[in-house]
Amino acid sequence: MVRRLLGSQMQPLEQNQRENIFHTKCSINGKLCSLIVDGGSCTNLASSRLVSKLNLKTNPHPRPYKLQWLSEDGEMMVSQQVEVCFSIRRYNDKVLCDEVAMEASHILLRKPWQYDTKAIHDRFTNKISFKHNDQKIIFKKLSPK
Repeated sequence: MVRRLLGSQMQPLEQNQRENIFHTKCSINGKLCSLIVDGGSCTNLASSRLVSKLNLKTNPHPRPYKLQWLSEDGEMMVSQQVEVCFSIRRYNDKVLCDEVAMEASHILLRKPWQYDTKAIHDRFTNKISFKHNDQKIIFKKLSPK
């Protein structure tokens, strides 16, 4: 029993990066918001809560679709899009997102953003780097605090 307890102790943060997603904070209309970069599916997402709280203008989605993996409540219809202007320190960007009801983050940047910026996610250090206006930009993950 003691051997099992000792084996399950917390690993140092560097050894735990394998399972970590990239999570940071950004600013949208002067408000601090959470942002996740994940190389998963082919659409950027913005939370309905973010859209309503910041009174962001939505537009009808050109090709509405059903999404199931994001919610335990079953399928949800994605029928609205929103253009979100955000900044992380000196980096500013505007990204088109599908509006969805999600609690994980305010913005979930996926393959389209990574492709457009040519971002590289170093999963070992959990940093994202890319060039913007001939300057190298590096996003570092949030500290555990």
